[in-house]
Amino acid sequence: MRLLHTSDWHLGHRFHGRMRLEEQGAFLHWLLEQIQAHTVEVLLVAGDIFDTTTPGSRAQALYYRFLHQLAGSSCRHVVIIGGNHDSPSLLEAPREILRQLNIHVLGMVDDQLDKEIVLLPGQATEAPELLVCAVPFLRDRDIRQAGAAETLEEKGRQLRQGIQDHFQQVCQQAEQIRQEYNPQMPLVVMGHLFVAGGQTQEGDGVRELSIGGLDRIDGSSFPAGIDYLALGHLHLPQKVAGNPTRRYSGAPFAMSFSEVGQKKEVLLIDCAGREITPTPLEVPCFQPLASIRGDLSPLLEKIEALKAEERPYWLELQYEGATVIANLREQLLEAVADSQVSILRIRNRRIFDHALQQSKESETLDELSVEEVFARCLEAHQIEPSQRQGLLQAFAEIKRAVAEEDM
Repeated sequence: MRLLHTSDWHLGHRFHGRMRLEEQGAFLHWLLEQIQAHTVEVLLVAGDIFDTTTPGSRAQALYYRFLHQLAGSSCRHVVIIGGNHDSPSLLEAPREILRQLNIHVLGMVDDQLDKEIVLLPGQATEAPELLVCAVPFLRDRDIRQAGAAETLEEKGRQLRQGIQDHFQQVCQQAEQIRQEYNPQMPLVVMGHLFVAGGQTQEGDGVRELSIGGLDRIDGSSFPAGIDYLALGHLHLPQKVAGNPTRRYSGAPFAMSFSEVGQKKEVLLIDCAGREITPTPLEVPCFQPLASIRGDLSPLLEKIEALKAEERPYWLELQYEGATVIANLREQLLEAVADSQVSILRIRNRRIFDHALQQSKESETLDELSVEEVFARCLEAHQIEPSQRQGLLQAFAEIKRAVAEEDM
């Protein structure tokens, strides 16, 4: 049986104000072609289907059109879990209808753990050939009860333990089912979470749901009986602790200019009994990006080189010259006029340095995480160290509530 693992589509995402629906539609069309070309039988989508809990109608149309088109392909089963960006109720609303098309959607946890266990039959027989534990993004309220006067560290420890316990319990039930049907049946586990040691990229939009990453769990927390672990949440494709059968597929698009030139992938998974062979499949770049830096003359030269390619580049420019140029923006925008190149971001370090010449720090708001901005506020208002822990704890609660709010 051949599977395909993908995640973090973020349909409806805006890139520096630009809608990406055309780019995302091109990816889904390409994905459908690969499913057919490689005779994929099972598609695994590990969360963050949409970019927000209230996706627009066009983003939803992309999603449902793709699912409809799968019905005519080699793909016989689809398993989808919700991510932290998704609305659990929106994903689950058509759940029963989609199930008739062998599309299994798990948007939220349930009191009955067996609902997260999906048995998939083979093509030649109705006997199950694949066992999938589909664990959606685990929210704080799903796995932990808040207590009075808890410290931030205690909440983080309870959250990590709750996540670990949930995976252990689901996998334990799945193992019992496997032993009942066929001990050699492969067990695939899906999750949407942050495993400690995972790599992120500056500005890639991965949400930290607690200050200091206290919700990150150790890679060794997953049961040993898992044959393949299909994860979502981190946007860089990567192995978990170097294990080739425990992986993040990563997002299929660059989520920030810091990812320019980075290869994106989905994963083909071949199952021969419990022998699992993952093979990365590189995703083409459907929207060219470029980030160039330097003095004005080199910037203008590189812009001309990009224009000569006659491709619709989205461009980030970082001016690093020694001279303060008051009309820098106007000159750069004029350079791309009447071309396919669009400037989405200009970072003028010299203007900023000049404005903050009395300060020892040189940083912009978009270079800081929300935690760092809050820390700067505490410093600026000279908050006493004894009061900071309580404020940080309150801030973490607010941030988590905003991230988890199901609109």
